Amino acid sequence: MVPSMLARLRVLGFAAVALAAGCTTEPVQVAPAPPPPAPPVAAKPVIDEKARAEEAKAMLAQAETDVQRARAKRALWLKAWEELVAARQAVAGNDAEGAIRHSRQASEFAQLGLEQLAYPAVK
Repeated sequence: MVPSMLARLRVLGFAAVALAAGCTTEPVQVAPAPPPPAPPVAAKPVIDEKARAEEAKAMLAQAETDVQRARAKRALWLKAWEELVAARQAVAGNDAEGAIRHSRQASEFAQLGLEQLAYPAVK
């Protein structure tokens, strides 16, 4: 090595030692990180009761049609009829949620009864 480089390294070494010796102060207290913000609370959607009642009536009308179609083909399941009756009672009692649920089930069971016609009666 070149003598000037050795001199530089010694100076740097002494500077590093001096820096390390001078850093004997108290450690800096770091404030804890603030807790993450709470997720925003989703506001419940406003349910328009009148619109919901109209939707229930429309679903009941669709269920009536589906059940009549299955009945005409002699493919009506008893469960479809029971769900239709329950949907009618729910509409009469102003229970839109129940009417929609029962109407949907009645339509589904009527559709399954019609699909069952595609299968052979006996293997």
